[in-house]
Amino acid sequence: MTEHDDDLSTIAKLISASKIALVTTRSAGGALHSRPLGVQEAEFDGELWFFTQHPSPKTDDIASDPHVNAAFESGKGYLSIAGTATVVQDAEKIDELWSTSAEAWFPEGRDDPSVALLRVTADSAEYWSTDEPGVVTLFKVAKAAVTGGQPDVGENRVVDL
Repeated sequence: MTEHDDDLSTIAKLISASKIALVTTRSAGGALHSRPLGVQEAEFDGELWFFTQHPSPKTDDIASDPHVNAAFESGKGYLSIAGTATVVQDAEKIDELWSTSAEAWFPEGRDDPSVALLRVTADSAEYWSTDEPGVVTLFKVAKAAVTGGQPDVGENRVVDL
């Protein structure tokens, strides 16, 4: 297994542990907007999929600037994925990813004309990963604050995708 494979495995682990991303878009006027979206596939292959309504302010943002960031947080660490987004209204992909949680957002079901997918194609990722319990991490931070230096709270890597 290569180092890149290890990185992809860690990224998938962090996505799976979180399941919700704060997806940041840029409006036509340049303002940044972050919205929580549930990721639809935990198996990371360089793409992230989210259900969204179209049209919506977020899809308007993507039409004017497709660059996005998806940020994840869990007890396993933090993950930031930068990439480009496209709005997809493919019935087969919607059927493949459809779930009861998606149904909650679309009262008319998968045939609701506003159902769309947001596909984020990743360019790069940065993660901070730890296998230690949160209380151990907090102790290391507190100890470093008292004794000086930086705490070792896990692995930090930047990955080109």
